[in-house]
Amino acid sequence: MAVVSISGAAPSFDPLAGEPVAGSSSAGTNPKRAPLLNWLFVDLNSYFASVEQQDRPELRGRPVAVVPMLADTTVCIAASYEAKAFGVRTGTVVADARRMCPGLALVEARHELYVEYHHRIVEAVESCLPVAAVLSIDEMACRLMGRERPLLAALELGRRVKARIRERAGETLRCSVGLATNRYLAKIASDMEKPDGLVALTLDILPEALRGLTLRDLPGVGVKTEKRLNEKGVHTMDQLLALDCEQAGQLWGSVWGERLWHWLRGEDFEMSQTEHLKSISHQHVLAPEMRTPVKAWAVAHKLLHKAAMRLRSHGLWAAGIGLAVGFSAPRDQSVPISNFGVPTRGWHGELKLSECQDNQTLIAGLRRLWASIPKTKGSDQPYFIGVHLSGLVPDRLHSLNLFDGLESNRSRARLLAAMDKLNHKYGMCTIAPATMLAAYKAAPTRIAFHSIPDLF
Repeated sequence: MAVVSISGAAPSFDPLAGEPVAGSSSAGTNPKRAPLLNWLFVDLNSYFASVEQQDRPELRGRPVAVVPMLADTTVCIAASYEAKAFGVRTGTVVADARRMCPGLALVEARHELYVEYHHRIVEAVESCLPVAAVLSIDEMACRLMGRERPLLAALELGRRVKARIRERAGETLRCSVGLATNRYLAKIASDMEKPDGLVALTLDILPEALRGLTLRDLPGVGVKTEKRLNEKGVHTMDQLLALDCEQAGQLWGSVWGERLWHWLRGEDFEMSQTEHLKSISHQHVLAPEMRTPVKAWAVAHKLLHKAAMRLRSHGLWAAGIGLAVGFSAPRDQSVPISNFGVPTRGWHGELKLSECQDNQTLIAGLRRLWASIPKTKGSDQPYFIGVHLSGLVPDRLHSLNLFDGLESNRSRARLLAAMDKLNHKYGMCTIAPATMLAAYKAAPTRIAFHSIPDLF
């Protein structure tokens, strides 16, 4: 277990008190000047696969891939470290994963189980220190206070958190812990050593540590962002760190670049409370028995139902709706191959709406988009559906229209609130439109690794 921290011998130190131990012989060292940290970040390693190995002992020590359905055309959504050793990763097509790892055990995802373990893990962490933010199903951040902030005390807390998770959630549940002066750097630190790492990024070693990273190691920098940075002449961390704050803002074309500039220098501040989701989307690859227009429409309706619940839970209003449909095509045609190994043609449509959050208006928009799908050869074989709500505005910025004050609209809002409350408590299909019945078991709630979960 490596720790990135200050170099040199540390004085004898009480990790919980943040003061020198009585009788310490270290001379010329003031422990009160020891590096201080503000955040502890917990990142579960191969979470879905680790939960399956914990729940099913026969899978322990074996290469395991968690999949949304048992079909060669879908992709792995998680892989154990035994499978990763063969090159199997999140996003690997199942057919390819089987070839890469002949002994691979495929397990259909059980998201309710992952949520159950998530709660156990949060409770385990909170037995050591409060969780300030749950950032995804497998990530959480804790703010360090007072005596928790000195380096040795923070490292001891990290070890305690790791041990408590194993005790209360299971021995296969390993995590990497990152410590830093802000939450962004703590996330970076948690990614620097996996599995089961414990890394501290203190201010004195920060520039040197960051220069050893690639641009893709930065949270929020994916393939498209890296390409855009490269096109603007930034290929390395050295080049990125050499920018001033204004140049970083111009590079990203938004305030995000300026925030990143401050974070990479160790400054501790959180996102503005005025931030809100800019869009909400759900998508689903249809099982073979669902690849008909009638059943695909039911799935689209269910995806919209999920998106509308999220919209209202965040206190947001949508000013636009989009629909994407992928159609299977014969392999002898010169058409693109999707990420799922399916020859495909695609269609996408968008529609502007008056700011709304009610099912009736959103369903009417979805129905108009569905009716506008071109009736061409092959359009009777949909295999992929995506629903997208855009132009989101929070309650405080919502522009009232002439109908918002009508009693019928207020009654509808109360009805939706009651429905959402029941669905959140008992499952999202407890009360739902009848048009969803054909898709009741299709498009189950998925829990993404890289977004804040809506744990229905």
